[in-house]
Amino acid sequence: MILNIQNETARLKTVVLGQPYSLGKVPTLEETYDAKSYEAVLNRTYPTEEDIADEMSIFEQTLIKHNVEVLRPLILPNCNQVFARDVAFVIDDKIITSNIIPDRADEQEAYAPVYGDIAFNKIYNLPEKAHVEGGDVVLYNDTIFVGTYTERDYTEYKTARTNAYAIAFLKELFPDKVFVPLELEKNDVDPRQGILHLDCTFMPVGHDKAIIYKRGFKDVNDCNFLIDFFGKDNVFEITQEEMYYMNTNVFSISPDIVVSEERFTRLNTHMYEEWGLEVEAIPYHEISKMGGLLRCSTLPLIRE
Repeated sequence: MILNIQNETARLKTVVLGQPYSLGKVPTLEETYDAKSYEAVLNRTYPTEEDIADEMSIFEQTLIKHNVEVLRPLILPNCNQVFARDVAFVIDDKIITSNIIPDRADEQEAYAPVYGDIAFNKIYNLPEKAHVEGGDVVLYNDTIFVGTYTERDYTEYKTARTNAYAIAFLKELFPDKVFVPLELEKNDVDPRQGILHLDCTFMPVGHDKAIIYKRGFKDVNDCNFLIDFFGKDNVFEITQEEMYYMNTNVFSISPDIVVSEERFTRLNTHMYEEWGLEVEAIPYHEISKMGGLLRCSTLPLIRE
């Protein structure tokens, strides 16, 4: 398999979609590792395996309808494997295995069949001190945006997933790329106040558009940089409530086709009417209660 991922929107050829089965028991509050899951457990609204499987099946069929090859990880017993994006990510023709939090390390075993089809010299493991997850890495051709948290209390946050050491490592691995670190707000228990990954507050769509939640960034200059980069007229700003429901976490099949959640009415209308995109609006609300959405569920391997 010749990997090729240079951005978020080029025509998708091959993708890994996470697994909804054998999730295990509902976690306790102490066992949750993101604010949305914490809230869902606290409110007893954590999704059922049946609901998750139904939503992921619709997503899979939507991808297949657009001639995308969909791979799946092996099913591990009693292991939540919905969010493939966190396990690894591809830049150009290389796949980088994430140093995910210890609670989720078992998930990586399930990707052995996928890795078996990739040349050994295209697989990279991070140094132990380098923390990064795919949700924090957003590709835009020669520019790579990376969500990070560099405050001294990094280790106190379960939701702080990507550190400066990892960004330095990626810069060495891809010297021709421009890396743009973006500092994110963090909160382990209130999903309206913290950002788990960069793709929960920012996402490019189409050829030159972007969805942005301004208050997801600790430094207003980071947000202003993005708006200047894409151009104010090409940016759709979402509200705090829309961020809470994960409006930025859409997934592009091509520059003209984007998969979004059916309840994102304001965003979906804008993408269709103002940006001329074909919007595949599907149900994914239950999965959002676990802290991720459409992009989080995917690990793209090949785009045109």
